[in-house]
Amino acid sequence: MASSEGRSASSNLHQQDLTKLDVTKLSALSPEVISRQATINIGTIGHVAHGKSTVVKAISGVQTVRFKNELERNITIKLGYANAKIYKCDNPKCARPTSFISGGSSKDDNFPCLRPACNGRFQLVRHVSFV
Repeated sequence: MASSEGRSASSNLHQQDLTKLDVTKLSALSPEVISRQATINIGTIGHVAHGKSTVVKAISGVQTVRFKNELERNITIKLGYANAKIYKCDNPKCARPTSFISGGSSKDDNFPCLRPACNGRFQLVRHVSFV
């Protein structure tokens, strides 16, 4: 059950149908790949007070401080990761930087632009993983 746009009927993720997919033409930026898998890994490194967790939370929406002792001390001690999808509005009238938005990995690949009177749609352009 697939729609004409190559999306599965149960979700707005790109369909991965091996009978129709030409694996020789796949790349790290192919919609079928980045829909479900982060293809860019970004490592954050710095001093305890440099804001690494703050940047990751701002982009991905994932709270990296998870444990009681981390919350009490307001620092991230245990290593973790967070994924984020980056989208761009397909309407050329949507100016930068508002034409870009980010969300978690579970977010759909294609959804309406939030700007009033835009009538464009956000399209998935990158899927990144922060470690």
